Amino acid sequence: MKKSLLLALPLLFIAAQSHASLRCANGIASEGDRSVEVQAKCGAPASSNVIGYQKTRIGNRTEEVEILEWIYGPREGGMMYFLRFEGGKLIRIDSKRA
Repeated sequence: MKKSLLLALPLLFIAAQSHASLRCANGIASEGDRSVEVQAKCGAPASSNVIGYQKTRIGNRTEEVEILEWIYGPREGGMMYFLRFEGGKLIRIDSKRA
């Protein structure tokens, strides 16, 4: 019992570290990609909205970064994809049926 539990722990860690991705015509957009990379892979979004701004600390200084939401879809199966960018970096991909 203990042995099988010890073997399963690394799998749980890997699953917790997984990132969302979006399959596109020219590649796969993943969390951590820059907005220009996502646009090269997926094309222009159906909609793009400025959600707001957030102060973030970079080294010794504080910067205000733009928060954007790009929407792709609906795609096959009626799925909509919502991509959130902070400071030009993709931080989250959510999806739902349209």
